[in-house]
Amino acid sequence: MCSAAMRAEHQHLTDPVNRKLVCVCDGCAILFGSQGETKYRRVPRRVRALPDFQLSDGQWEALAIPIGMAFFFRNSAEGRVSAFYPSPAGPTQSMLGLEAWEEIVRSNPVLDQMEPDVEALLVNRLNRMNGGGAPECYLVPVDECYKLVGLIRAHWRGLSGGAEVWKEINGFFAGLKARTASRSEASHA
Repeated sequence: MCSAAMRAEHQHLTDPVNRKLVCVCDGCAILFGSQGETKYRRVPRRVRALPDFQLSDGQWEALAIPIGMAFFFRNSAEGRVSAFYPSPAGPTQSMLGLEAWEEIVRSNPVLDQMEPDVEALLVNRLNRMNGGGAPECYLVPVDECYKLVGLIRAHWRGLSGGAEVWKEINGFFAGLKARTASRSEASHA
């Protein structure tokens, strides 16, 4: 916006109508809020782990997401919740059944706190699908979801993705977990 040089770690604005992210310096970012007062909305930085999130296998199946990972956000331009899953070709939109989503919200009132267009529920069920642990659920800035999509696009090889992409995906989720742990420790200090 102001043509200042960008640091590797920088902030983002979203344009909900055109569905695009804009990179901005800290100075430009503070000019915008995350609510709908302007064309652009500031993407927040907080990451919250949701260890008690309730999402049954049946509820996941009702969402009709074909893989074990997706993100959901309130799309103010469309007036509904949008669901996307990452793929080697980029983010793929899923036609979300509102009944299934409303049932999940009733079980998880934290979703009512999700800021439209700028914050998303990120669900990782890959471990559960492979016979491992519980699903990982986070409330994250929407740009983190697109960062995950970019990692998958950049590192996917062949039909199964290859070892490198799975290392990147695991590293991404380990980073989210570390961010929520350090934030939790700081709030208890």
